[in-house]
Amino acid sequence: MPLQPIASLDVPRYMGTWYEIAKYPNRFQKQCVRNTSAQYSLQQDGSVTVLNRCQLANGTMDEALGEARQIDGAKSPKLEVRFAPEWLSWLPWVWGDYWVIDLDPDYQLVAVSEPSREYLWVLSRTPQVDKVRYTALLERLSKQGFDLQKLELSPQGQ
Repeated sequence: MPLQPIASLDVPRYMGTWYEIAKYPNRFQKQCVRNTSAQYSLQQDGSVTVLNRCQLANGTMDEALGEARQIDGAKSPKLEVRFAPEWLSWLPWVWGDYWVIDLDPDYQLVAVSEPSREYLWVLSRTPQVDKVRYTALLERLSKQGFDLQKLELSPQGQ
């Protein structure tokens, strides 16, 4: 079944800091051991600056600066993101899908993926998330065809 994003996204309301609660393991976050977060900042041209941060095993923080752009209209929950240099932004393959597939009404807990379901992130406005809300989100993700066995918790704190 095709992946369904949420009906609409208020991008300005989505801006700010989100803490990674869980994810599908992926090659570009292998070095991250804890304290992974994303900071989204709306730019005047409508694009979004993305600053991903995580703590490495040696205790230092790693950062990746990227850009996101909304596709399919002003309320679309579908975005594309790139971390490649700006001079490569004309190449379609440097942009990855970033679909908001579950978001609570208060914009406090979100799940993000892409059409093939290869990637999945659960993010929260706080470093810790209420177990009841998290479990309910996992149930909704399972109904959308996600393999919860692949989900890896992302330590926050220390």
